[in-house]
Amino acid sequence: MSKTYYYYQKGKNCLQQKDLVRAIIYLEKAMKAEPEKASIREALAIASYNLGFYPMARDHFRKALEIDAANHFAYYGLGLSLAKLGKIEAARGQIRIAAVMDPDCQDYHNALQKLTP
Repeated sequence: MSKTYYYYQKGKNCLQQKDLVRAIIYLEKAMKAEPEKASIREALAIASYNLGFYPMARDHFRKALEIDAANHFAYYGLGLSLAKLGKIEAARGQIRIAAVMDPDCQDYHNALQKLTP
């Protein structure tokens, strides 16, 4: 097992256990080794968002989308991050993309409805 994969797995486990600070520590180590890995960026974004680090979450979700533009969850996460930063119109656009990409995901539609006046 590579060190990158080890750090990623440890970070994901910490994320599942809601040990978010430790998750970020492990995931940042994985990211330093493989900065162009979308799964690492997405996990880092989730941990950052859940800690209330919305600018950091936004940046990691954006990078995940640069790497993999077909990642509908990253559009959703980016939208949620933008909403927390007060960028409601931009947030709606991102979440709308996620909802179109995965029309069966009720979370996307619920988030979009909450942001629609």
